[in-house]
Amino acid sequence: MSDGRAAGNGFVVDTWVNLKRWLIRTVRNPFVVTFSLLNPIMFLVLFTEVFGNLAGGAISGMVGGDVSYVTYLVPAIAIQVSLIAATTSGVGLVEDIESGMFEKALVSPMHRGAVFFGKSLSEVLRIVVQVVIILAFGYVLLLLGEGGRFTDYIDTGVLGALGIVAVGILFSIWFTAFSNVMALATRDQESTMIAVNVLQFPLLFLSSAFLPLNSLPGWVQTIAAFNPITYGVDAARALMFGRDTMTVIEVTAFGGMWDTLVPAVAVLGALDLALGAVAVYYMARATSADAR
Repeated sequence: MSDGRAAGNGFVVDTWVNLKRWLIRTVRNPFVVTFSLLNPIMFLVLFTEVFGNLAGGAISGMVGGDVSYVTYLVPAIAIQVSLIAATTSGVGLVEDIESGMFEKALVSPMHRGAVFFGKSLSEVLRIVVQVVIILAFGYVLLLLGEGGRFTDYIDTGVLGALGIVAVGILFSIWFTAFSNVMALATRDQESTMIAVNVLQFPLLFLSSAFLPLNSLPGWVQTIAAFNPITYGVDAARALMFGRDTMTVIEVTAFGGMWDTLVPAVAVLGALDLALGAVAVYYMARATSADAR
């Protein structure tokens, strides 16, 4: 007698079914997508208007040359978008748990890995769309304020823009894992949101996101050295300016922007693996308990 799981459609088809389900949920709940974009756009507009002139000197001293605060800030906002998208991942899982869909998926013939892989792919697609929107919006702001070609905005051109999107995805994985762990641990939307937001906003402001680290207090610089957002922002910023922008690790082995990208990607990759392993452990434990 074969088990029910053997009668499934296969991993790829099951992944597609779950991907489509989560994409439909996203379309039917535009408030979440709108809010997750509106918040970073507000940061981008308000920070450039309020701090643009004040921060100009410090930024030029760090990056070199005449640098617009818009181009300095956009990589940080792209990482913020990835962070917010990762935050909502755990909330979506809690909704599935509360509605009973989580348990139904576990006892269905679907591959359990495909259930979570499909969900993750939907979040990756959302991050791609949102980061592209932020990059385009930043370019519009620059055109309205100073004008210039696209390569004046992103020095590395279209490939650099694609690289920033890839950095956003890489960065989001560890916080997505953390968000889902919180969801499985609390099984409550409010508790999950509190847990991730308590971590999210301090990390943003205790990093190189909004101002160069050398213009911030020493204790902030110390925390930033261990802050994942610093590595995500520095990597995106290196692609933006086409040069080394690493603020917490001195690397000279690779040359140019690669002195930032290589260590930043290594740190984020290691963090993704560590948090991903924790998430897989909690998922396996939760699915075993729920399946019984």
